[in-house]
Amino acid sequence: MNPRNAKTVLPAVAMTAVSMVLTLAVVVMWLGTAVPWPVALVVGLGIDGGWLATLAYERRLAAQGDHSRIVTAVGWCFGLIAAGVLVAHALSAEASAAAWLAVAWLPIAAKALWLVHGMWERTALTPLALNAIRGIQQEARDEAAVARARLRAEATTEETRLAAVTAAGARVARVQARTAKTLAGAWSTLETARQGEGTGRALTSVTAPVTAAVTSRWELPVWGPVQPLAAPALESGPALSDAELDVLVEEIRTSETPALSYRVMAKRFRAAGHAASETRLRAAWNRVVGAA
Repeated sequence: MNPRNAKTVLPAVAMTAVSMVLTLAVVVMWLGTAVPWPVALVVGLGIDGGWLATLAYERRLAAQGDHSRIVTAVGWCFGLIAAGVLVAHALSAEASAAAWLAVAWLPIAAKALWLVHGMWERTALTPLALNAIRGIQQEARDEAAVARARLRAEATTEETRLAAVTAAGARVARVQARTAKTLAGAWSTLETARQGEGTGRALTSVTAPVTAAVTSRWELPVWGPVQPLAAPALESGPALSDAELDVLVEEIRTSETPALSYRVMAKRFRAAGHAASETRLRAAWNRVVGAA
């Protein structure tokens, strides 16, 4: 017998044996006063024998994987007859009626235990299948544990990264705040200097020997929006040759008496729309002056 099946079959066998003994004893005691005791014994054995036969046939069908409702119904009928005999004897007995009623449910309980044993057999699995199920369950538990550990590690990493980014952002914000404060103080100092009454005169007096007749007042930068300046248009047209450049320089230099200086000549040269680099213009000036 399979040790696993013994957990359900042994209680069913014990309950059935006790029920048969009680049924036989009650039939012999109850009918022994009315009929000869051999007759009562045959009746009791007939009830127990029919019950045992139907039970054996039902177990044979279950071993073959089959089931018969008729056999099951006959078995339940024998169980109900045995229980009815016990109940009738308990009700007719003047003494110890309660004790007989207390054991009258044993045949029904025996049939119920055999029903439970049949369900156990239909749902029982082999040790190989049970080991496979345990392996699958253990693998699922392992995967769940690994997934939980991975999620916890990722959460910790993300928390550390966010903390580092937040700290770096705070440091950048503090540096920007200090820089803005320093720039604001510097521009405030420049604005104070620009608004001062003697600042312009002092700067003009210092730079007057160098920038005579160029500017009359120095202006410091003003804190405010910046307006982008348009890029100057490039001069179009072919480049002048050295001979042409010398002729133009000579004409402009001698356009007035006395002859113009190089600075004035260069200003009027470019104001007339001519284009030449400073190096070529200076070389042409030197050639013209040397020839004169």
